[in-house]
Amino acid sequence: MRLALSTLGLPGRPLGEALRLAADHGWQGVELRCAPGESVHPALTATERRRAAAELTAHEITPLALASYVGVARPGEDAAVAAELAHHLRLAADLGAHWLRVFPQGGAGAEGAEADGRAVRRLASAAGLAEALGVRIALETHDSHRSGRAVGRVLTAVGHRSVGAIWDVLHTWLAGESPAATRDALAAHPGYLQVKDVAGADDLTPLPLGAGVLPLADCLAGLPGDGWVSWEYEAPWHPAAAPLPPLLGPGARHLRCLA
Repeated sequence: MRLALSTLGLPGRPLGEALRLAADHGWQGVELRCAPGESVHPALTATERRRAAAELTAHEITPLALASYVGVARPGEDAAVAAELAHHLRLAADLGAHWLRVFPQGGAGAEGAEADGRAVRRLASAAGLAEALGVRIALETHDSHRSGRAVGRVLTAVGHRSVGAIWDVLHTWLAGESPAATRDALAAHPGYLQVKDVAGADDLTPLPLGAGVLPLADCLAGLPGDGWVSWEYEAPWHPAAAPLPPLLGPGARHLRCLA
């Protein structure tokens, strides 16, 4: 099992600081949150991209994914989404990221054929560019498509090796889907596992791994020996949450004990 740390839990911190924290506490990779105000963002210049890639290399940290906010099922014109996908794929390639994370964002009650069709069409269209750049696109179990069943349905229709899944354990749990059912639904669409912990469905404040109710051990069961697990600690939306840095060492140890 290989461990990655999402920089979502370290909002606004310089990239070098996040990489040092990861390396010092046993995390081999990072998910790089791609958003304004972060060290990695959509407007990075070519020089800034080279500098970020060099920092990753210097710290010997794998850039597991560029965590974008592109919504592949969102209503609207395909051309706008295609342009976003292409821009983020090139940024991911420049940073050496293995994956580009995307969301569904189909809208409320949008698990139907129309939202699926938009996602399938757009992912299939971008898959060739992703393959040419050496980046894979990962659709996360999230928002309008919380379950592995919903994401697996889309990815089966796409049917391209450059498009896989991120299993966000919180969202599949909120969807009422068992870990075994999610694993089965996503088995043909390999990607990586994204873990977190919370007190319950009515309190999503992030907790230290193992301190909440999410079935982490069941989700880790069957993970390939070289599979990636990333901890996404949603600090920006929960200011009352404990700071992440002191939790990193115990979090890595907890995951390794579960594996």
